[in-house]
Amino acid sequence: MPEARPVRIANCSGFFGDRLSALKEVVSGGPVDVVTGDYLAEVTMSILGKHRARDPEKGYVPTFALQLKPVFGVVLEREIKLVVNAGGLNPHGLTSALRQLGAAMSLSPQVATLTGDDLRERLPSLRASNADFPHFESGDSLPTAEGFVHTANAYLGAWGIVQALAAGADIVVCPRVTDASLVVGAAAWWHGWQRDEWDKLAGAVAAGHVIECGAQATGGNYSSFREVADLSRPGFPIAEIAEDGSSVITKHPGTAGEVSVGTVTAQLVYEVGGPRYLNPDVTTRIDSIELEQLDTDRVALRGVLGEPPPDTTKVAITCKGQFRNEMTFALVGLDVDAKQALFEQATRAAFKGRPVELVFQRLGAPILPETDSASINQDQATQFLRVIATSDDEAQVSRPFGAALIELALSSYPGLFAMALPGAASEATGYWPTVVRQSDLEVRLTHPDDRVEEVSLPPQMLPASQLDQGVRLPSNAPEHAVSVPGGKAVRAPLGSVVDARSGDKGGDANVGLWTRNAEAYAWLLQHLSIERLKELLPEAKQLTVERYEFPKLYAVNFVIRGLLQGGAVATLRFDRQAKALGEFLRSRSVDVPESLVR
Repeated sequence: MPEARPVRIANCSGFFGDRLSALKEVVSGGPVDVVTGDYLAEVTMSILGKHRARDPEKGYVPTFALQLKPVFGVVLEREIKLVVNAGGLNPHGLTSALRQLGAAMSLSPQVATLTGDDLRERLPSLRASNADFPHFESGDSLPTAEGFVHTANAYLGAWGIVQALAAGADIVVCPRVTDASLVVGAAAWWHGWQRDEWDKLAGAVAAGHVIECGAQATGGNYSSFREVADLSRPGFPIAEIAEDGSSVITKHPGTAGEVSVGTVTAQLVYEVGGPRYLNPDVTTRIDSIELEQLDTDRVALRGVLGEPPPDTTKVAITCKGQFRNEMTFALVGLDVDAKQALFEQATRAAFKGRPVELVFQRLGAPILPETDSASINQDQATQFLRVIATSDDEAQVSRPFGAALIELALSSYPGLFAMALPGAASEATGYWPTVVRQSDLEVRLTHPDDRVEEVSLPPQMLPASQLDQGVRLPSNAPEHAVSVPGGKAVRAPLGSVVDARSGDKGGDANVGLWTRNAEAYAWLLQHLSIERLKELLPEAKQLTVERYEFPKLYAVNFVIRGLLQGGAVATLRFDRQAKALGEFLRSRSVDVPESLVR
């Protein structure tokens, strides 16, 4: 344990492909004790799986070494610890690459490696011990067909990181740990926390959740982005975590972007469900979090309550999917509905009797009568017809698919043209979210001297049934009384009162909405029922929607089950990760007290 002051933990990556210079920026921009990097979105595991299939020596995130090289010597000289999940599917491979890079630079980094998340080879034995890996959404058991599973990775916790840092590691290479665990491990090591100090651990989870996606905590992907003075290159976030688990979210002085209650709230409601946020080491009560703007770019995060973790942890499985192909055609001018119907009828006739499933999607907004048509050119007035074909037989959706559609070019609706030439079919990766008992994991830490140490289980775990998300609110108005501002009501976009951030969790989507004061929150609670949400989001009308309140954040979170059927790697939705769902919702017109309109 270095010392009792708060530990300054920076983030240098929110995904595989984030800003390469971020590590250099956070290391050179001011004092930091630990730098974490999150590279493993759900879709990333599929990408790394393809890398590993082509070359067994690959499967890790290669860009981390590129980030590290310019500052490798500085990091070691200043004793800045690095904790990253860039190990992906091959953490030992990344460790080897980092050691080789260090040797080439005459450096001797102490690199520790965490493993135990990869269950692909263990699935048969785990099945034999009554683990049937039910799908989160369907409840179906995982198929046993050979070759069906591409990758299978459990979400690990933070204590392997703690053990590595306590033993003197400079760099901890992690595989699929939970995003927040990178920060929890660093904070628990620094402060010497015990494994059952639930509130402290929960505070670190909350801070970790805020900074894990990089610049999304400093103004990126922020619905009130017009209020941020400079978003050219937002600085990456820093969490100053105190011994009691409270924290201050900030960034280096002089960097672009901002850290405000709004930007922090946006990240807290991103990709979450109900009030209980489950992690392998602790369950964090999101509804207990309190925020306060202390100063420019400094937001206090405190009051976080923790509970024992669940006895299971999530497993993300990527698997064999169907073959897919698609083409997009323009729809312009009058009779757009009839044009689509004509093309759809001809396409279905061309594929009649073939083992092909066809999906037709209209993209783009129609030109409304009240629109000033004189200011709209043809490109702006164009809508698009997306035609998607899927099949278990690659040949059915390769050349025959494109040829069948191109044959309609001169015999279908007026103004038809394709946005691109036909392409080859591709195999869509399936996504199978499930759980495994934590007691079934074999988590191991390989120290820099190649000594292997086991990572033990949490001291207390609860069955998932005891960690229910609480009473789900009815679909009408909430149970408790609220005071809604009176006065004149006006028609205005929902976004004139609320901010939003949306995202994906497997096949589900979440939309977190929040306001800036109690009066607006009272209106939001009363106005935006589940039924009203379904009216504003027609795509959710036939789906199960859950609503949760986070009063201390002035926030409401909606979880839309099955919107992204198949998850980001397999969904047919244009917005694969529901990134823009919240912005679409904010654009919808509602009746709102005039006094609340911003």
